[in-house]
Amino acid sequence: MLEYDVVIVGGGLVGGSLACALRDTGLAILVVDAAPASAPDHPNPDHPSYDERVIALSLGSQRIFDGIGIWPQMAADAEPIRHVHVSDRGHFGFAHLDAEDEGVDALGYVTPARAIGRGIEAGLAGADNIELLRPARLVGLHAGARGWQLEVAMNGDSRLLEARLLLAADGGDSAVRRRLGLGVHERTYGYDAIISTVTAERPDVGTAFERFTDSGPLAMLPMTGGRYSVVWTARDSDTADILAMDDKGFVHRLQQRFGYRLGRLGRPGRRIAYPLRLVLAKQLTQPRLALLGNAAHTLHPVAGQGFNLGLRDVALLAELLAEAQRTGQDPGGNSVVNAYHKRRRPDQYSAALFTDCLARLFVNPFAPVRIARNLGMLGIDLLPTARHLLARRFMGTSGRLTRLQRGLPLG
Repeated sequence: MLEYDVVIVGGGLVGGSLACALRDTGLAILVVDAAPASAPDHPNPDHPSYDERVIALSLGSQRIFDGIGIWPQMAADAEPIRHVHVSDRGHFGFAHLDAEDEGVDALGYVTPARAIGRGIEAGLAGADNIELLRPARLVGLHAGARGWQLEVAMNGDSRLLEARLLLAADGGDSAVRRRLGLGVHERTYGYDAIISTVTAERPDVGTAFERFTDSGPLAMLPMTGGRYSVVWTARDSDTADILAMDDKGFVHRLQQRFGYRLGRLGRPGRRIAYPLRLVLAKQLTQPRLALLGNAAHTLHPVAGQGFNLGLRDVALLAELLAEAQRTGQDPGGNSVVNAYHKRRRPDQYSAALFTDCLARLFVNPFAPVRIARNLGMLGIDLLPTARHLLARRFMGTSGRLTRLQRGLPLG
């Protein structure tokens, strides 16, 4: 039986980032990934994490990637967010955030998932302490005397492995979570996120827009070359019609909902729809086991919190494991697992509550609620203290920061 200090099930953006962060620690790491391998310069187009999405990385997430050492591989494709404009379509409420007010170059960066994948693949290349099994799938799992015993199928063969620490980073439908019977708190919203790309006639360089509509938020995220990533929340009953529209009809409908602040929109890209739901694992940890990323929490995309929350999971786990290795502690021991639970659970709960409240508040048509939320946005815009608090949440720079969140290597 092959033995490892850490086995990461799931090699997507979160699991892959953690493996990169641990590559110089001396820990014996195995990554079990269901997607096939790909070359560093050509991320696998079929990898579920390396799809057409762009991700609004917070400033804290950019610093994490910088601390890991893979930000240079993705920086050329990243567009800085220097301003954020939030509004309620057809109503008086609005708020704005500005990087200059916060004393930073950018509040965050809009980065294609493929570019992040490319950085991860480059970071994993040549790492002597990291082994990757892909495409591979988990077919057996049970607790052993010294750790978790796994059976993994790959190329028709079965391999038996033992992990002192098992980390589940295998997405919202986590196989590890299901096999262990770990329950979740779940809310289905009845909405889908429709993802596409358009080119603006008058791009507002560096400005991201979040416009709340009667069907939920519509985000326009700036990309390189005057393009914008569209994240359009639509009722699931309308999704099929929107996907079936020709390009002209789609742009016309989008323009109606967003307006002409960016001039005319054109050249729409391929449209993809994702169902929106809130999933929060009831148990974040067990002995020698921890969940991270979407396996622990899947959020509504409003305010762009989900992936950034997962990277904060990565930053803390990497720091705890590096410290355990330096001090000769058991990487799967209670000191690591309990510290991860204690420090990450409050952030996960608060992010879930924040996004869930926003998602439901801004589709509530009740007039007093609508007036209150618009007054609230104006209050945030007029009160510097409230604006700075919101900006720090958006940037992921509040609370106790790990070394990676400060842009520092694990050291």
